[in-house]
Amino acid sequence: MRPPSGSTLSLQRIFGVPLLLATVTVIGLVSALLDDGFWDALSWATLALPMLVAAWAIWFRRE
Repeated sequence: MRPPSGSTLSLQRIFGVPLLLATVTVIGLVSALLDDGFWDALSWATLALPMLVAAWAIWFRRE
């Protein structure tokens, strides 16, 4: 996919989603080490998010 001619992509546009996913993943990894119960559920949710985003990107990828 190419950007429209004459336009440039900002750093936020390029790295925004990957940085957000990395932050969420780190939160999930740390919460898995903290305790049981709520922290386990938080880690499952946050570690599942990157997999869901990848599945969404593969399923609905633009051509």
